[in-house]
Amino acid sequence: MASATGIPEARSANHGRGEDEPLLGRAGDASQQEDQGLQFNFVIGTAVIAQVGIWILAATIWASVFVQPLMLFSAHPLLNSAGILLTTQAILLLQPTHTPKQKKQGTNIHAVLNLTSILTLLAALVVIEYNKIAHSGAHFESPHAILGLITYILFFLQAIIGIAQYYTPGIFGSTERAKSIYKYHRMSGYVLLILSFATISAATQTTFNKNTLHIQLWAVVVASVITLVGVLPRIKKQKLGLGT
Repeated sequence: MASATGIPEARSANHGRGEDEPLLGRAGDASQQEDQGLQFNFVIGTAVIAQVGIWILAATIWASVFVQPLMLFSAHPLLNSAGILLTTQAILLLQPTHTPKQKKQGTNIHAVLNLTSILTLLAALVVIEYNKIAHSGAHFESPHAILGLITYILFFLQAIIGIAQYYTPGIFGSTERAKSIYKYHRMSGYVLLILSFATISAATQTTFNKNTLHIQLWAVVVASVITLVGVLPRIKKQKLGLGT
């Protein structure tokens, strides 16, 4: 488009990148380009760092489990770590979207990934409860068990509210009212990811881990921090109501 002087106006530096600005970096640094597929969202910006962290965490847990004789309990850490891995991927996928089409496609796949994660976590809960009952073990006494129960409950609530506000907004009175609480769903999602890492860290202090699996606390903390270093800078200010 030409200006009044006849000289073409410079295109906005953010053209095609949306108006959202990440917590760290320039506007568009963590935005999906209009001609890019959703698969690129898994590695845009600092996502590569997050991928390194979450896969190191998963590999650390899986390796510790598989070097020991497998038993019913083995499914608990395997399923839980798989659930957190899926949740992380769901977050990374949706963060860079900014156009209506991208958001719709991203949200649908985000929902599928999170639903799969929820089913995986539910299976992990069933396994540990069955194992406790079968061995007459104590329920929800250790810090890990208590944090785990809280995390499970919050995950289920997060999923229910997220699905309801997007797919059945009428429950909240109107579509606009449902959209107005999107930011709280996003905020709680990041808090829940951090809580998940805290729960895994607490698991390293259980008697079973110290005697059998030997997953090191420092390894979990380092992998968790690396993951968050990759995830948090991609948070869009405006999606959390922080934009100006």
